[in-house]
Amino acid sequence: MSRRGDDPTGTDSVAEIPAEPVQTATVEDETKTADASTQVDESDRDDQSTSARRRIRWSRAIAFGVLPGLALLLAAAAGFLKWQDASVRDAAVARAESARAATDSTIALLSYRPDTVEKDLEAAKGRLTGTFLSAYTSLTHDVVIPGAKQKQISAVATVPAAASTSATGNHAVVLLFVNQTVIVGQGAPTNTASSVRVTLDKVDGRWLISQFDPV
Repeated sequence: MSRRGDDPTGTDSVAEIPAEPVQTATVEDETKTADASTQVDESDRDDQSTSARRRIRWSRAIAFGVLPGLALLLAAAAGFLKWQDASVRDAAVARAESARAATDSTIALLSYRPDTVEKDLEAAKGRLTGTFLSAYTSLTHDVVIPGAKQKQISAVATVPAAASTSATGNHAVVLLFVNQTVIVGQGAPTNTASSVRVTLDKVDGRWLISQFDPV
């Protein structure tokens, strides 16, 4: 009995050796780590997929929203520039045409000979319109034609300078510098210089004088 108690290799010593649960815990940890890694990978894939879908949506928004709007804006800008260019050209044409019409018509209004005065001034009336046509008709019929016949008056007008002050497609104002030479019978010529503001309206494709105002 005493030997057994003193023997260091007895059963009591063997019973005191602890168990080793280390391997089980390691396997469980590795499993948890693998599961966590899998979840992280899946989460990353989900995030990447969501980002890809967002990029696709933005691409579609740009393709179907921004680009057509930009194309429309460019088309509108091109149309405006074309319209502006056409307006500038039309205004330039209107200025040139109205200035030429004002010059020619003023010369016709203020030039006549005693033997052809009715024919001359009647032709000039075709260059007028509106209230000025009525006023000019009355003036020539009541004063100019009888006086030219009775006193043998002749007149010649020239326009040394003309300047367009405004012009649109159907309305224009032109400033004229007018010289008129008048001869009464056998008398000496009398020269008169004046400035006239001529207003014209385009009627049936022709520039006609609607106002004639000395300035």
